[in-house]
Amino acid sequence: MIERPALAGVLGALTIAFSAILVDLADVSPVSAALWRCAYALPPLGLIAWYEHRRYGPRTPRERWLAAAAGALFAVDIVVWHYAIEDVGAGLATVLGNLQVVIVPFVALAVLGEKVPKSILLALPPVCLGVVLVSGALEEGAYGANPARGALLGVATGIAYAAFLLVQRQGSMDLRRPGGALFDMSVVATVCSLALGLVIGTDDLAPVWPSAGWLILLALTSQFLGWMLITVSLPRLPAAVTSLILTIQPIGSVALGAALLSQEPSALQLVGCALILTGLLGAAMRRERAAASV
Repeated sequence: MIERPALAGVLGALTIAFSAILVDLADVSPVSAALWRCAYALPPLGLIAWYEHRRYGPRTPRERWLAAAAGALFAVDIVVWHYAIEDVGAGLATVLGNLQVVIVPFVALAVLGEKVPKSILLALPPVCLGVVLVSGALEEGAYGANPARGALLGVATGIAYAAFLLVQRQGSMDLRRPGGALFDMSVVATVCSLALGLVIGTDDLAPVWPSAGWLILLALTSQFLGWMLITVSLPRLPAAVTSLILTIQPIGSVALGAALLSQEPSALQLVGCALILTGLLGAAMRRERAAASV
């Protein structure tokens, strides 16, 4: 699969497209879903991490600290995202969560002083308009229990996801040990999710069947298989191909939400989704062309 990274990336993106659907089907609190999707993934990730350790030796302390920081950010990311799913549905929440494409450059500006690319500035108008349309602010009867709050939580998810990706990429530079980085990240994310559950006061931290079954499936597919495929494939691909592949997740989630959960966003919300996806993909493609011309 490593010899065909594009195929692995597509399969990984398709796998994680089911994340929001499985969270919805589990029908547990957002914190409980975050906790168990990470915890149930630890055994298979632990086996791979152990194999990598035996074959390649230990990972550096810096890599482990970065993976731990990524785990804390990932816990915040998925907890907030799971709340967004409750408010605006699986598909729309996933589209909003992928705003990290335009958020990362602004985080880099604040933290590293890097200039925001022109491609990102051009993408902001359609993306911002898309968020407004998804929120239901311009219509009555928009889909979702609380679409306005869901849109805000979706944007917050994108910010947390952007921070997570920046840290995770720095801690996963050694492509021989993807399992070790994901294992460390998932351990910390499990602990942080449990801590958030105790602070918030969630009463379903020990889910019963069939919720537990959906969470096990979520852990083994999205958290384990999906992220493993993405981690080992995308660093080996050109940026333009990576952007195309990652767009599969939000598009797939919208389609799956409609097909499997009978979620029916309004026409304006679907237009908002299209604007967001067009802006994100256009920004990524323009950045790739600009880099190629340098």
